[in-house]
Amino acid sequence: MSSRVGRLKHLIDWKFWPDDEVRLVLGLARKVKRHRWEYQGHMQGNTLVMLFQKTSTRTRVSFEAGMTELGGHAIHLDWNASNFTLSKVGLETRYLSRNASLIMARLRSNDDLREMERHASVPLINGCCNLYHPCQALADMLTIAEDRAARGKAEDASGANAARLVEGARVVFVGAYNNVVNSLVSICAALGVHLTLVCPLRPAESIDEEARQGLAGLGLLVETLDLRTAVQNADYVYTDTWLDMEYFNDPAYEKEKQRRIELMMPYQLNAEVLEGSSARIMHDMPIHPGYEMSEELVDDERSIIFDQAENRLDAQKAVMLHLLHELK
Repeated sequence: MSSRVGRLKHLIDWKFWPDDEVRLVLGLARKVKRHRWEYQGHMQGNTLVMLFQKTSTRTRVSFEAGMTELGGHAIHLDWNASNFTLSKVGLETRYLSRNASLIMARLRSNDDLREMERHASVPLINGCCNLYHPCQALADMLTIAEDRAARGKAEDASGANAARLVEGARVVFVGAYNNVVNSLVSICAALGVHLTLVCPLRPAESIDEEARQGLAGLGLLVETLDLRTAVQNADYVYTDTWLDMEYFNDPAYEKEKQRRIELMMPYQLNAEVLEGSSARIMHDMPIHPGYEMSEELVDDERSIIFDQAENRLDAQKAVMLHLLHELK
């Protein structure tokens, strides 16, 4: 069913890919975005199984719409309505591989994802887990590339040279050190992007220390709690929810939610914090207005939040096209 003739490849996180291949996929995402019609039919006869244990809006819509626009078919599979709750993860994964060309899994546990990786005989894509969110990170870099090209902040390029557009960009992430941060760290290392982390909340179990040390070793990582100084020196200011989305409205996590709010509220992005800054504003959504970001910033003239969300579509297409057809 798959047309890939080389070694089976999965996307768990960008840290496991060679830097040049990360750059190629970013270039492919930009080519797909600018020439969508050229890729119609590339997935004809192929099926993507999308397995969801975590809630989703953007991942579900972008993968399913992307597969449809490429001429393929996507199946939505709810973990809790499937036999993944009854059998072994590996056994169910082996079955899915007999019926699909690609599997995308959005799971709570990286351990379950790695178990799927061990048993999948078709490419497996991490749609988000507790440790990584690689598809979001690729969309983030595509957003920065498009923005810098449009504003003349970097030499415009297309194809594999699209990485030139993001190289040297200064990104500040404000929030909890989480799966989004880990994948940002990995992709920034591959693309030469400067990343400043303002992360007062740092659960040890959420940090990929190997990736963190790798970016620091390249001289591309700064960690600080001086939010105002960090923002003033930024090209892009990026924030995310302070609590995993599936727990945000769960009464069982109310105590932890309040603890995090008390700790993180001084680090909210708002008009006062961003006064005098020309940095573009980013958020991977869903947004909780009044918490990590004031609602006024969503439609601020500096906001590229909805561009960032839209770019998930072309990022997902590029990942699928590369994994299945080795396109560059």
